Amino acid sequence: MRPVAARVPIRRALSDFLEREGLVAVETPALQVSGGLEVHLAAMPAEVQGRRRYLHTSPEFAMKRLVVRERRSIYQFATVYRDEPPSSTHHPAFEMLEWYRVGHGLGRLIEDCVAMLRHARHAAGGAMLIEWNGERCDLAADPEVISCTDAFRRYAGIDLAAVAGDRDGLARLAAERAGVVSDAADSWDDIFFRVLLNRIEPWLGVGAPTFLNGYPREQAALARMDPDEPGTAERVELYVCGLELANGFGELTDAVEQRARFRHDQAEKQRLYGVAYPLPDSMLAALDRGMPRTSGMALGFDRLVMLATGAKRIEDVLWLPME
Repeated sequence: MRPVAARVPIRRALSDFLEREGLVAVETPALQVSGGLEVHLAAMPAEVQGRRRYLHTSPEFAMKRLVVRERRSIYQFATVYRDEPPSSTHHPAFEMLEWYRVGHGLGRLIEDCVAMLRHARHAAGGAMLIEWNGERCDLAADPEVISCTDAFRRYAGIDLAAVAGDRDGLARLAAERAGVVSDAADSWDDIFFRVLLNRIEPWLGVGAPTFLNGYPREQAALARMDPDEPGTAERVELYVCGLELANGFGELTDAVEQRARFRHDQAEKQRLYGVAYPLPDSMLAALDRGMPRTSGMALGFDRLVMLATGAKRIEDVLWLPME
């Protein structure tokens, strides 16, 4: 089977799994008032009847409105758009599988991901041991769950707690212990990601799927803070063969705190890139009405197909790349 042809049975297998689990398929508009508010994500603008809109970088804002309205677990396959340079693992328009489980925490998302990795590989017609980019991962093995604190200590020799909020301290340790040199304009977040990308991610998901969790407060994004671990967020990312595949949150349901985070991030986006996006007022209003305890995950479907089929480039699993 050609890698691109495997998209169909893999998508069907994942949909069947989620529907057996009681999740309902939904569809939301790709055009939104706000394109996505993470600092380093660039949305694609569009003019609609003389008004500025954005192609969504994720269906998250709209899906959270549905969670509040429907009070049930939902999922969606959606094409999303990010104005970033293409690479072997990224395409400016790509397919995302996003799902939300009402009444569950991150542990259930981890179980979902493990099950879907195995379903995807089976649908592609392969054994559970996969090889990709020179690494091996046994999808039948128990996954590894490791905190950011432990990962930074193990792979970069950095004690994150000792430099929490200390930009210069993190820069010094990154250079001394991980060989990662920072620019003068780099923030704490920038240095964190530079170390993560260059010294930690290549080791994750080798041997068995790896879930990186316990992100520091600065990386909370739309995640709530962990009530049992002060200073850390309920955020988890899935890695297979060194490739980041999914990002999930124990969802923040406090509209006041979420609005404050959005404003902070847009001020930083304006400082770095000279652009800021409108806030998703309809989503914030939904949070204000009351969102049940929910966990949500966004998984890169194209990357999953790459891993399940052994494809080397993302274009190998697209029916047609963007011209």
